[in-house]
Amino acid sequence: MSPKVEKIVDSVELGEGPHWDTQTQSLYFVDIYGKAIHKYVPSTKKHTKAVIGTNHVSLIVPVEGQKDKFLVSVGRDLVIVTWDGLSEKISHQEKIYEVDDHPDTLTNRFNDGKCDASGRLWAGSMGPQPVNGYVEPHKGCFVSFGPNKQVKTHMTKVGISNGLAWSLDNKHFYYIDTHKGTVDQYDFDLKNGTISNCKAIFTLSQTDIKGALDGMAIDTDGNLWIAIFGGDRVIKIDPRKPETLLESIQLPAHQITSVAFGGPNLDQLYVTSAKLTTDGIEYPPPDHGATYVITGTGSKGLPGVSFKL
Repeated sequence: MSPKVEKIVDSVELGEGPHWDTQTQSLYFVDIYGKAIHKYVPSTKKHTKAVIGTNHVSLIVPVEGQKDKFLVSVGRDLVIVTWDGLSEKISHQEKIYEVDDHPDTLTNRFNDGKCDASGRLWAGSMGPQPVNGYVEPHKGCFVSFGPNKQVKTHMTKVGISNGLAWSLDNKHFYYIDTHKGTVDQYDFDLKNGTISNCKAIFTLSQTDIKGALDGMAIDTDGNLWIAIFGGDRVIKIDPRKPETLLESIQLPAHQITSVAFGGPNLDQLYVTSAKLTTDGIEYPPPDHGATYVITGTGSKGLPGVSFKL
């Protein structure tokens, strides 16, 4: 059975950060430039959104054990928002942390983020984007944010902090700084929340695939699924075999931004995309900026982990 690609949500400006919530059997994602959080329920095909509106929104993760509470990034801030999943506006917002609060990084913003198995958030930032397709280099950082507001900075001078995933045994952490053009592997200590010994395990330029590495997810076989921005596709690689490309699945959208496994059996791959005009080329709706689901890959993913406040 070959993979089947289906469009499920209409076009947004810059879709990102898909997170499958097993409790509600819902897909959450964001529209970064639309400054909004989104929810899609596959069983009913109901799509709702709430516009936060104050700054770019790049990640959304449910808060463990708290109904209608989500950890959301707004610009350089991490905030806890209250949203019933139906209303067009959130009902409450509380700031809990801020990154890059130095004079030369005040125009930075958070980008991708995800929680490890302990409920600790790992997230990174990026510099300003004066025009689509160009981000000021070496301006971002990469931090973790754990229970009791424990914060660690793991990297500075990051280009575009993007995809992240953990190996099935939690001994390795996989990370993408889009500007580097590689998938990097770190040794990972779950208990202490530390990473070490970085090495590149996949280099996009060593393939014939155009575009840039973006969001990422891991399946139950330990393979990584990676969105290729500007490449019309999602690729599958084996992180245990450096520079090994296993599969490539083409999509109707050009700017593929991120992926997450979901569905009742976690065997559906949800894919977000963007419709940004870059280098004078327009990528219009309905295909560009839409959210897709890929079925029939033969792979399953892991449940999304909620944030432990």
